[in-house]
Parts: sequence; C-alpha cells; structure tokens
Amino acid sequence: MPLNAVIALLQFTTVLPLGRTRDFSAFARRSWIYPLAGYVVGGIAAAAVFFIGQPLVAGAVALGLLYLLTGCNHLDGLMDFGDGLMAHGDREKRLRALSDRQIGTGGMAMAIVISMVSFSSLASAPCLPCAIVIAEVGGKFSMAFLSTFGKPFREGLHSSIQSHSKPYFPVLAAILCTPLVFLPVTPISLAMSAVMMIACPALLLAVSNRLFGGVNGDVTGAGNEITRAAILAVLCLI
Repeated sequence: MPLNAVIALLQFTTVLPLGRTRDFSAFARRSWIYPLAGYVVGGIAAAAVFFIGQPLVAGAVALGLLYLLTGCNHLDGLMDFGDGLMAHGDREKRLRALSDRQIGTGGMAMAIVISMVSFSSLASAPCLPCAIVIAEVGGKFSMAFLSTFGKPFREGLHSSIQSHSKPYFPVLAAILCTPLVFLPVTPISLAMSAVMMIACPALLLAVSNRLFGGVNGDVTGAGNEITRAAILAVLCLI
C-alpha cells in the first residue's frame, strides 16, 4: 500500500500536520483504507484519556478530541444531513437544506442527540480506550461502505472517490477491522459492533437514496458520526 495513499487519507480526514499536500487520487483509488484513519484518530484519543480516572471527564475529553482531530468535518456533515432529513417538501427542497451553508434546527438537533449518545456511552463504557478505537474504526468502515455503494447526486469529492470504488472495497475495509478482535472486549460486544458497522451505513444509504436521490460527502460524514454513536451504545449496553 503506497504511503502517499495513507497520508492523503489522513490529510482528508484529520487536521494532523503531515507536511505537503499529497495527491488526493492516491487515496481515492483506495478508499477501502478508511479504517486506518480510525486507528490513528481513535488511538490518539484513547491514549490521551487512558490515565483519566473520572469517566465523565474522560468521556468528554475523548469526544472533544475526536471532533478536534477530524476538524469537526464529519460533525458538519451530520448537521447538514439533519437539515436535509428534517426539511419539509419535495426532494429539491431537501437537497437545498442539505447543501445550504446555514445550520437549521434539524441539524442542531441531530448533532446534539448523536453527541449525547456518544458522550454518555463513552462515560459508561467498561473499557473506554477500547470503545474509542472500536467505534472510530467502525465509523470509518461506514465511510468506506458509503463511498462504494453511495451513488452521488452531484459532482464533488464524494463522486470522485465513488468513481474509483470497486464492489469489493468494503470487504477489504472489513479485513482492516479484524485486528480489533485482539482488544479486551467480549466476543458478543465485538459481534454487535460489527452488526452496527454494517447496518448503520446500509440504513443511511437507503434513507439518502429515497430522500435525496443519492449520497454526497455530507451523508458520508454523517455515517461516521452515526455509526460511531451506535457502536459506542452497543459497547456500553452489552
């Protein structure tokens, strides 16, 4: 795997200082490597809160770091998706709400709910560092899934990535997720996390196709946030 592709991925999904800008197409041709960004972002956040003994503080710091490291780009996509989801009217009105730079009540409500679920689940997780890494890697698998199967409804970064995707990319992305089995988490928790990892983007794809006629970068970013929250909830409850 070319190092340029990994660096381009991290430049696309994080705000980490990684030197000169690499060729975006190096990553676009290999979008199945999305989970690698999950290991990097999740690993940094997990390491930062490892020695914080107060769960509420650790959960808040962890979530804040996840937002900070990703530049809130996926959170922004979640809010745009929320606006489009809650817009009244036909598909054109929903697309305008999704693409509008202004954040409405639908977007704010979506961000608050997903953030609350994520924070409360992190604060209650039996193994907080493990939960961070698993959920972040799973969220990035969601992005690989949507980048492969999400038909774009307009030109943009998502359409560029999707045009290079192959049907087997999610399989390769799933293989990258397999090292998670070495974390000290029960098999049933990992199995349910895998279910959420697939079910969330599949449901999001169905909803987006029906409401918007396809997928864009905002929907893909929303997939990361929603899938992460669902996995964290599963790890907390099971």
